[in-house]
Amino acid sequence: MTQRSITQKQSDRVSVLDVRMGHAVCVLGLFLLNILLYCGHAQDVLLSIEPNWSTLFAGETVTFICDVSEGEVTDWNYSLMKPGYTFPPYISEKRFTSAPLTTEHSGEYQCDAAHKISSDVIKRSNKVSLTVSERPKAQLREDILVEDRVTLTCSVGSSSSSSSSSGWTYFWYKGKKTSEPLTKTDGTVLSSGRISISRVGGVYWCRGGRGDPVYYTEYSDPVEKPQPVLTVSPLWLSPGDSVTLTCSVEHPSAGWRFFWFKAVPKLPRYSYISELLPGSTDGTEQDSYIVHGQTHTAGYVCRAGRGDPVFHTVYSEPKFVWSGDLHPAASLSVSPDRVQHFNKESLSLSCEGNSTEWRVSKFSVYGSLTYCSLWGTMTGSTCNMNRYGTSGVFWCESKTQFSNAVNITIQNGDVILVSPVRPVTEGHSVTLGCKLKTENVLLDVDFYRNGKLIPKHTRGELFISAVTKSDEGFYKCRTDSTQGLRSLMSAESWLSVKYAEDTAASSAFPVLLVVGLLCGVFLIFLLLLFLYRCRKSTDSSVMRSQSTNQRPATDHVINQVETQDGDYASLLHGDAVLYETIRGSKEPEHGTNNEPEESVYSNVTMGTAADP
Repeated sequence: MTQRSITQKQSDRVSVLDVRMGHAVCVLGLFLLNILLYCGHAQDVLLSIEPNWSTLFAGETVTFICDVSEGEVTDWNYSLMKPGYTFPPYISEKRFTSAPLTTEHSGEYQCDAAHKISSDVIKRSNKVSLTVSERPKAQLREDILVEDRVTLTCSVGSSSSSSSSSGWTYFWYKGKKTSEPLTKTDGTVLSSGRISISRVGGVYWCRGGRGDPVYYTEYSDPVEKPQPVLTVSPLWLSPGDSVTLTCSVEHPSAGWRFFWFKAVPKLPRYSYISELLPGSTDGTEQDSYIVHGQTHTAGYVCRAGRGDPVFHTVYSEPKFVWSGDLHPAASLSVSPDRVQHFNKESLSLSCEGNSTEWRVSKFSVYGSLTYCSLWGTMTGSTCNMNRYGTSGVFWCESKTQFSNAVNITIQNGDVILVSPVRPVTEGHSVTLGCKLKTENVLLDVDFYRNGKLIPKHTRGELFISAVTKSDEGFYKCRTDSTQGLRSLMSAESWLSVKYAEDTAASSAFPVLLVVGLLCGVFLIFLLLLFLYRCRKSTDSSVMRSQSTNQRPATDHVINQVETQDGDYASLLHGDAVLYETIRGSKEPEHGTNNEPEESVYSNVTMGTAADP
């Protein structure tokens, strides 16, 4: 073998050795790299959850996020682990969204990140503890009572739990928990979990919600208390009417007692003070109460109570009885002075009386009680209605008084009936008219009462020279449009007729006179009968002592007269006694020795047919 061959063989050996050594170095380097990657960066994987709430509830979902700080996100595959559970194999998506959670999902979670090139390079994250509880129930409590308002607070979890403020939004319900949630127009929302409501209140519920789509808690138990419903009859008064109040609760046979109140306006706030009515201190077993002799507009409230100590319901909403009659203490006037008005027409309501502070109230056709500040502007004692008023009953209130009430109709049509807002006194005249928006003079007009055409009236108006109670009723008018293409009919309005006070007094006078005379005659008759019997008893003893000195013939004649007509004789005796009572003994007639005739009549009375 030549030197050259030996040298070549040695060179080849060195090359193979170099390659083998190089390979070994690479393998060792990769091994060391793996060790470094695993040991030095094992905690470079961060596991987090969204939403990051310490407590999740059954039915909610959660997303696990596995973040690796080394390299690009796409360099790794990811897997989620929990002791006792098998999860899908490694996937390229680092986000894991759960199905709806159950309590079995509670536990500690970790995620692994495996490098796509070096599959034996695996990183493991920190541990995340997940607590899943049953669906919670919202808690509702009554917190603060300030004057006539109550603050309610809704929460989820205990007050010390962080879950009570973990992303919850609160939804409020009144009446039924399945009703539509309340809005700001239904109550004053102080914050997400608090609401301020009127103490009249009712039944309130709440529940919490969070997430998208919204996850709802269970409804809370109801707070507040049962609210009775008050009804009054009649709604419109004739002077001296008896008003019947009826108070009903959800379970009328459950031992409730009922308390009755007068609603007294509380100014300047829009509320009322409740003053007990007579006989209502301890409540009544009956669910009705009668107010006798009511003459003016008035408001009433009721509530119920039972048990010992007494559990009271909240107060009912105030209900009113209205009178159209004016009285000196308070009055409401309307300008223009008519019942019906066009929509967007200028309308003012003015309060007068012995008060410096007024508010104008309205009970709308929709059944709600509101005040001038909501549908008009109150300036001093006058309310100017805005352009979009609604129909209803209007009246003035001061701290102690209610005024007369007026029923105003706001019309959207082209024609209205012109009729007075106050009752017309019987015997007075009244004129009804018909008015178009165009202010045109109307000549061809028909008037109706209670739906029937009134045949005789002056063209363009209905004039009644002396109204009577029979003229009361619902009136409306009909006319043609200015082009004569269609007929226009107004709404109906009630014309009220009241008795004149002097007429009522004069009609009562003859009745009282007759009753008085009859009572007087009856009393006089009783007095005469009493005196007659007393006189008869006294004269009986006198007659016995004198009977032996009287002539038989005379006695016989007298006794015959009495026997034949005893009743008539008794009436004569009665007249004799009456005559004696009035005249006394100063007017002797035909008796001897100046004795009055009554002694003769006495002797006659005592005689009988059997006397000798």
